[in-house]
Amino acid sequence: MALLSLTSISAQDIYEHIVINDKGEKVQLSDYKGQVMLIVNTATHCGFTPQYKELEALYEKYMKKGFVILDFPCNQFGEQAPGDIEEIHNFCTEKYSISFPQFDKIEVNGDNEHPLYAFLKKQIGFGGFDLNDRLGKLLDEMLRKSDPEYDKNPDIKWNFTKFLVNRDGKVIKRYEPTTPIKEIEKDIREVLKLK
Repeated sequence: MALLSLTSISAQDIYEHIVINDKGEKVQLSDYKGQVMLIVNTATHCGFTPQYKELEALYEKYMKKGFVILDFPCNQFGEQAPGDIEEIHNFCTEKYSISFPQFDKIEVNGDNEHPLYAFLKKQIGFGGFDLNDRLGKLLDEMLRKSDPEYDKNPDIKWNFTKFLVNRDGKVIKRYEPTTPIKEIEKDIREVLKLK
């Protein structure tokens, strides 16, 4: 296991990362080479959890064009992803009928952050919440109370932060949870070169 972590930590390329899927199996991200990836940290008991429905619709619409969503449940924000991966997976398939790949629970910040997320945050830092959005304003106020400089570091701020990765494995965009799915879809279409 130490070797696995060492390999992933030193990864200079997204495809060098190894993750564990919802069945406990190792998956090399190189398995998704040539596809457009949307990587998202999720939670099952969050105000943003209904985004699962929109994400599944995106996946169904574009998966045959070379698009995939990689779902990483995370319990670091308000402990809103309780339970083990089996319970989380059952909830997501029963309530939102998700069919995109889901992975084991991980941490996305701090001492135990997954190397994939260390890599993603290094590529694109926090871009700010939409303060015209009610939830964006709420999150900004809440986070600023605990850390007035919270927006200065690249950490993941909340559930349903997304990273868009092009077919060449380059991380090209980061979306905070308040970014409308329609805006993300527009970018996906552009990266897939769809009119």
